[in-house]
Amino acid sequence: MNDVLLAVGTKKGLWLLRSADRRTWSVDGPHFLMNSIAACAIDTRGGRTRLLVGASSSHWGPGVSWSDDLGATWTEAADGSGIRFPADAGASVEAVWQLRPDTEARPGVVWAGSQPSALWRSDDGGETFALVESLWNHPHRPTWAPGFGGQAIHTVLPHPSDDQRVLVAMSTGGVYVTDDGAASWTPSNTGIRADFLPGDPPEYGQCVHKVSRDPIDPDRLYAQNHGGVYRSADGGATWQPIDGGLPADFGFPVVAHPHRPATAWVAPLIADGERTPPGRQLQVWRTDDAGGTWERSADGLPGGFFGVVLRDAMCVDDADGAAGVYVGTRDGSVYASADEGVTWAEVIKHLPDVLCVRAATVG
Repeated sequence: MNDVLLAVGTKKGLWLLRSADRRTWSVDGPHFLMNSIAACAIDTRGGRTRLLVGASSSHWGPGVSWSDDLGATWTEAADGSGIRFPADAGASVEAVWQLRPDTEARPGVVWAGSQPSALWRSDDGGETFALVESLWNHPHRPTWAPGFGGQAIHTVLPHPSDDQRVLVAMSTGGVYVTDDGAASWTPSNTGIRADFLPGDPPEYGQCVHKVSRDPIDPDRLYAQNHGGVYRSADGGATWQPIDGGLPADFGFPVVAHPHRPATAWVAPLIADGERTPPGRQLQVWRTDDAGGTWERSADGLPGGFFGVVLRDAMCVDDADGAAGVYVGTRDGSVYASADEGVTWAEVIKHLPDVLCVRAATVG
């Protein structure tokens, strides 16, 4: 197996960990010290590895930087064109919440989600970005409201075989889908609750926390909502609850297995008003039947725990065979599982709040 590279974005910088066996790790960092790293990506398309980082400086503001030498050097668009609203947009980027390389079939395309809720597309590997104006000008946008953590697009899922179809999700606002190459966008939230709003669930306005796509059936999606875990079998047109076997239906991340269908992981919290894990035990739950049943895993994870795993602080790697699963916590620890979440080991601790983790195999 090639080495696994694990990128850990925190409130005060980026750390890069590397392992040949997913048990013993070397540590490099911090990079971007005192910058908040809410988004990072490892782009291994085209036979090369590019690291992408959304770094926010309290002095210089947010930007996207990239490295083609595993973090030895970093580059940012010198003219400030990396990610910036047009002058007539009446807005400024407050943070980059998501960086998502497209598929192998669309080399060079990288998507970004920002706060305020805007979608961006790059055609040069993440060096420069253009605002997707069709979503920014959507008639719903003036009524999208901020959630507790802000108002941002945090999920971007390009379809693996249909380059006209992209799904995004935001808090709040919910899920939106384009089927015409981003010329238009349709809310796609049927079946998802919005308990914080009166009446029946609305067309849009849900606080969807994260969405993940099944690797084999691209129309099967999983969503962790602000109350409820859901599955869609029709590309997001409709959603069904699948949280019946979980100890709680609140949480932030959901990730799908990289190459086995119907397998996904979540990290439950008691409720929006009590954002701690059930029994004060950090725990991860896995389904192998698309949410029909769930199995708890806490072997190697801490008890007496009051922390949170944020929406992008859980990920899986792309190694052949058993997938590695990784969780980072707001108390600055990262845990790794080399056996798909059965057992866990702490790989680093005492970091600042972990905001995002990404893993990939590298040569």
